[in-house]
Amino acid sequence: MKDSNDPVEPGKAADKAAGKAVGGAKGPDELRQQIQETRGQLGDTVEELAAKADVKARARARGAELKGKASEAGHAVQDKATEAGHVVQGKAVEAGHVVQDKAVQAGHVVQDKAVQAGHVVQDKAVQAGHAVQDNVPQPVRTAVTNAVQAGKRHPRPVLIAGAGVVVAAGLLRRRHNGHH
Repeated sequence: MKDSNDPVEPGKAADKAAGKAVGGAKGPDELRQQIQETRGQLGDTVEELAAKADVKARARARGAELKGKASEAGHAVQDKATEAGHVVQGKAVEAGHVVQDKAVQAGHVVQDKAVQAGHVVQDKAVQAGHAVQDNVPQPVRTAVTNAVQAGKRHPRPVLIAGAGVVVAAGLLRRRHNGHH
């Protein structure tokens, strides 16, 4: 059978039948057979012409074909977009890990420097404490030690005496600076 898109040559089947008929039939049976073949060929030709004439059906078929192609193209684009999204997400996670690692490393560096600075300050305080302790006469050290121990046993009198010392020091300072 012919493709429905091939051009139809009207009268081709009739010409064939006429060509056989021109040769003449040898009898009524052969003539009946030629008529039957001609009818079949004419039927095929009519079907082909009807298919070509049915513009609506051809437009529907072409529309369905184009719709299928558009759907395939849409799925392909969607698949590529999904794949690109996964790639971007993976790269973002990777970059986040890199930033997190660098932040942790920087935190460790800062912590190490803070510990080192703390040790330096502690060492200087110990040295200053030793220098003061070494320069204070023994009787004063003993008196301070006894006062601290007494203050631990009886804190109220020590607090009162301490307040008195602060007031006396303030008065001496004012007098020394020229205020009466």
